[in-house]
Amino acid sequence: MMPESDRFYFQTAMRQRLDRLAGVDLGAHADILGANRSGNALMIPFFGSIHRVSADGIMDAHGDPPTPAVGSLLLDYVLRAPIRPPAADAWITFREFSGAGPLMGYFTGNTNKLIESNFAGAVDALQAACAGLGGRTIDSAPGFDLCLQLAVLPRVSIRLRFNVRDENFPAQCTLLFRKSAETYLTLKSMAVAGTWLAGKLAKPDGR
Repeated sequence: MMPESDRFYFQTAMRQRLDRLAGVDLGAHADILGANRSGNALMIPFFGSIHRVSADGIMDAHGDPPTPAVGSLLLDYVLRAPIRPPAADAWITFREFSGAGPLMGYFTGNTNKLIESNFAGAVDALQAACAGLGGRTIDSAPGFDLCLQLAVLPRVSIRLRFNVRDENFPAQCTLLFRKSAETYLTLKSMAVAGTWLAGKLAKPDGR
């Protein structure tokens, strides 16, 4: 469960960002964000689930509002839209982003360690859970039992590298973002993406 201080932060951030969205030409942002326009709203997939984002609020495909953390992330993505997409660059860990230090304990405990504990000896189950979120297996990390890529948003992806537990070593999970992800999202929002993914993999039915 999210600490009350974090819940308050994201509720406040979402309200502030919705206020700022009222002055934004969303249509001008659609192509740069890889989103579709629907009236005065943008239709943006978050891990494959379409969300309607407008100054009136945010709704998922069922007409329900997202959590404040996810809502804040989606608004962050829209408000930070660059003039043009940055060039593809290196994949790096969350720790390697400038300023990530204060968030590292929260991020590691709620992403890498959570995935390691839930899938220590179950690489097939992890692969299936990721596939349910649109994850695809890629062959880009020799030495790992599994490497997958998942689209967080149209312009932001996560790579998940995983080794199962064996008699000599514990399970190991690493999450990576493109360095350019910081163009589209704050570090707080990147942390939300990682923790949402880990939580969804652990409890895909939401219970």
